[in-house]
Amino acid sequence: MRHYLWLLLVLPILLASCALTEARTGQDESSIYEIPVAPNVSHEDVLVSLKSLSEGMNMVNPAHFPIGEHLQERGQAPEGPLEVHAYCSLSLGADIMLDHPEFVVFAPCRIAVYQRKGQLYLGVARPTHDLGNIRNPTPRAQKAAQELERLLIEIVNKASRGEF
Repeated sequence: MRHYLWLLLVLPILLASCALTEARTGQDESSIYEIPVAPNVSHEDVLVSLKSLSEGMNMVNPAHFPIGEHLQERGQAPEGPLEVHAYCSLSLGADIMLDHPEFVVFAPCRIAVYQRKGQLYLGVARPTHDLGNIRNPTPRAQKAAQELERLLIEIVNKASRGEF
């Protein structure tokens, strides 16, 4: 009888937990944060927004990889823009890499601009997911990765609307 009472008490909690886990799909579980660009915002608007917003957040843009252009040079035409922009926050990056120098394989942070089925998108490789590949990350590194991710998502959310 005690086992049945225990089961009656625990079963609703287990079922609720399963339902909650099933409901969590998409952005929270993906290593990529993706957002469509507003229809009235051009590719050029996005690039200007990314530059303005990242500089305003004291981030540097050390590299740009125009992958789509390289594909076109080889006779393979992507649907539209296909490029990666690298961004770096030295202060937040230092908080991670001083504790975990191996995290440098994930640096700098990346924001992609690409087109799929006629829709322009911005995507972010999420630093918190990258940090998940490091054994026993320190609390300082975890906090820095969360803040870095928050900043990157803020940048792409605003850039997707053409904000500066």
